[in-house]
Amino acid sequence: MQLTHVKELESKYILGTYARYDVLVERGSGAYLVDRSNKRYLDLLTGIGVNALGHNHPRVKQLLRKQIKRPLHVSNLFYHEYQGRLAEKLSNISGLDRAFFTNSGAESIEGCLKFARAYAGRVSTNGSGRKYRILALENSFHGRTLGALSATSQKKYRDPFEPLVPGFEFVEFNNVEDLQRKFTDDVCAVMIETIQGEGGIRLLSEEFYHAARRLTAERGALLIADEIQCGLGRTGRWFAFQEFVSPTDKDALPDIIACAKPLGLGIPLGAVLLKERVAAAIRAGEHGTTFGGGPLACRVSIEYFRIIEDDGLLGYIADTGAYFKSRLEELRSLPVVKDVRGRGLMLAVELNVPGKEIVKKLLAEGFVTNCTHDTVLRFLPPFVITRKQIDKFIRALQAVLAAEPIGPEAETAPN
Repeated sequence: MQLTHVKELESKYILGTYARYDVLVERGSGAYLVDRSNKRYLDLLTGIGVNALGHNHPRVKQLLRKQIKRPLHVSNLFYHEYQGRLAEKLSNISGLDRAFFTNSGAESIEGCLKFARAYAGRVSTNGSGRKYRILALENSFHGRTLGALSATSQKKYRDPFEPLVPGFEFVEFNNVEDLQRKFTDDVCAVMIETIQGEGGIRLLSEEFYHAARRLTAERGALLIADEIQCGLGRTGRWFAFQEFVSPTDKDALPDIIACAKPLGLGIPLGAVLLKERVAAAIRAGEHGTTFGGGPLACRVSIEYFRIIEDDGLLGYIADTGAYFKSRLEELRSLPVVKDVRGRGLMLAVELNVPGKEIVKKLLAEGFVTNCTHDTVLRFLPPFVITRKQIDKFIRALQAVLAAEPIGPEAETAPN
């Protein structure tokens, strides 16, 4: 089937919520995607952080061949051998105690919100009434379901669906005084992204993290870490908050963690991780999922962690990410570049102009990137990307940015 036929079918039958590029993906290998015309694209977005080991990894492919001969779905009315093993792994790398498996990042966030309010209703009160309010951060993005959207501050996502779930308020990013001012007795949780992804690759400060941890502990509330995009190895650590906290320092850890993205390597899988005291407040039958934690997804996820450990990828991510960032820093001399930021293989270049057309130009040159927050080029490359591939991209990016008008000409650039 050719691209024109695919587009015709989608224009007739698919709900038009996506602005797709004119690329019909055929296959992938390593850090590259290949379209129907055999054009190769260096994938610096990895399905928005999902294909963290690149495409068509031989060990994953071999495992899928084995698992496809066994039941693809087992409901959560029964046991299978992989869910407990994966939960144990997640507990070991996070320092938290239990896992609830979901299908996606948004579903993980929904679980976090429900669990926080259930905990507050049973364990933590403010003396005069129930704690229920949740503080999130400005520029946050936690998902598109109604609860997750209520914790998302960006108006462009919220406005079409108002009124949203009540009880959410937003704190200025990295402003400890604003957090303290808005932390009233009815707050049951503070939700953070250790690195804001959709919000423009903005790094939470260590000071703010510890202030949120201290306030929630002192006042009977929970700290929720959304590590959907920045977690599970993306920064060179299992979780981005581990930049501030040792996994063995139980008191300093978040109470709940949301994760997804690379967890199932393209097979839908997410998880909510909880400390034991939070999990103890959730009763049987109060939450559930049909598909979450199925045998195929869990077995692939276990292999994901094995590959990262066998290949020493956490250290490689840290080193390669530092190199990538250093090469991006060289672009600061260009007038169109406003800032470079990020950690590990979660990086960004903020521009003085809209970035949408730049993404299209890079795509035409054979590079898959993304623009978030209107002016931020976001890079979430596969963990197996090489320095040679990074150098190739930097040359292309530099050429595209150097040709970009800045000043009066840029004011008419399409957004």
